Amino acid sequence: METAGFGMSRGTVWEGPLAPGRTLRPMAERLPPPRLIGLFLGPALAAILYFTLPAASESGGPGLSHAGRMTVALGAWLAAWWITEAIAIEAAALLPLALFPLAGVATMKDAARPYADEVVFLFLGGMLLGSALERWNLHRRLALRVMLLLGASPARLVGGLMLATAVISMWVSNTAAAVMMLPIGVGIVQLAHTHHEADGASQADRPARNFAIAAMLAIAQGASIGGVATIIGSPPNGVTVAFVARTFGDAPTFAEWALVGVPVMLVVLPAAWALLLLIFPVRGLRSGGAHGYLAGELRTLGPITRPELTLTTVFGLAAAAWIFREPLAHLVGLTRTDAAGKTTLLLTDAGIAILASLILFLAPVGGGRFALDWNTAGKIPWGILLLFGGGLSLAAAVEANGVDDFLAGLFGGLTGAPTVVVLAVFVLASIFLSEVGSNTAVATVLLPVVAGAAVKLGVPPEGACMCVGLGVSLAFMMPCGTPPNALVFTSGHLRVADMVKSGVLLNIACAVIITLAALFLVPLVWEIAPSTGGQSVEVEKASVPIQ
Repeated sequence: METAGFGMSRGTVWEGPLAPGRTLRPMAERLPPPRLIGLFLGPALAAILYFTLPAASESGGPGLSHAGRMTVALGAWLAAWWITEAIAIEAAALLPLALFPLAGVATMKDAARPYADEVVFLFLGGMLLGSALERWNLHRRLALRVMLLLGASPARLVGGLMLATAVISMWVSNTAAAVMMLPIGVGIVQLAHTHHEADGASQADRPARNFAIAAMLAIAQGASIGGVATIIGSPPNGVTVAFVARTFGDAPTFAEWALVGVPVMLVVLPAAWALLLLIFPVRGLRSGGAHGYLAGELRTLGPITRPELTLTTVFGLAAAAWIFREPLAHLVGLTRTDAAGKTTLLLTDAGIAILASLILFLAPVGGGRFALDWNTAGKIPWGILLLFGGGLSLAAAVEANGVDDFLAGLFGGLTGAPTVVVLAVFVLASIFLSEVGSNTAVATVLLPVVAGAAVKLGVPPEGACMCVGLGVSLAFMMPCGTPPNALVFTSGHLRVADMVKSGVLLNIACAVIITLAALFLVPLVWEIAPSTGGQSVEVEKASVPIQ
């Protein structure tokens, strides 16, 4: 899950106390050049695109309506601000509310509706559950247990860091998972270096340096890989589910997503681990004392506490309800059948997440405290919910004004290409665009385009959407690719060249794995509208008022 960072919003500029006689500089001077450029690039792109895009003729020729051209223009403005982080990306996500009604793209009511999409509340519930885990250190106990179980050789320590981070990242923000695991990883690296020096070697020796690089990258990669396993693991997952629900009238449940996401995670994790050890071999490094260090860290947590037992119970029940939601809804009568015979489940994934969170607010854990309180809940990254809303509002406007069909023509060169090739192009575009921009923003921009192109090319659109949803989270080459990448880069053990060296190969491996999953696994577990012909897409569009 992508978040803003460590107590400051993205782009916060802090230069410490002012020295005597010193004055604050104007904001334009304080902004880094890329952000300053992005600040003016957004509206400039909007103006250029609006006046250069072809306008639809009265005879119905190719082109876009005023609302369509304005949608593209404002979408480019929003994308430019997201990618360059000209202002906080959460604040930029408010642009649809401010500008869509003024530009005739959508009414305020239509622009605001996606900000309360069901998936927003699913993520709210997931973040509240995650904040409770962090409050009582249950995630740290789990991570240490996993690492002790896997063993303490250098190669196993790298694998343990990666697996533990991935398991935690399935349920909490990937940034929070990396923040929690980084001190453990740094401690192990320092311990290994101490033993290496005791043998008369230097920390600069290749095995010692390789171990430090592999350990840091294992945390960053594990956080991103684990995030794709569940809907609440990363914001692009939720954006994908919401887009599919709105476009095709149905969407994968929590369990159906996991039936794709977990296998992808289980295949990518060992591939990432093997690549790390191949590129950064750690043979010859002694890791004596690592087991004792991990055991000592676990002992400092003491025996399992009442809050941890409460959390384990509530979390376990929530996970079971997500997995068995459909039979559970039928069992307890939480269904509704309309006059046409269509049955709707009243028990939803979002409802389960919110209910579990409320139970934590009500669950006493001794000393007049509860498993979750508002002081803890108030620290969750609320801006992520605005980011969701802005992205979904843009996607709704793109569909309502026919922009997705227009942009789908960009993939016209793939006409007649095999399905596997088309899906591979979608995945590669998602992965490598995410290296330079917010993964949530890239997913928001690409999903309508890819879905429209998939229908025109005769490719299953649900698989195409999954290519985007998974691909944008698996970018490993650059520090700016994901928040965990940026976090471990600050450890001082990595250079950009180290990330690129392993990241480019892992990006390609992930592209292959995701393409195969979209081709063979998604159709088996996702029960949504027919994947070809485009009729279902047009029917859905007809139900959305076009401004």
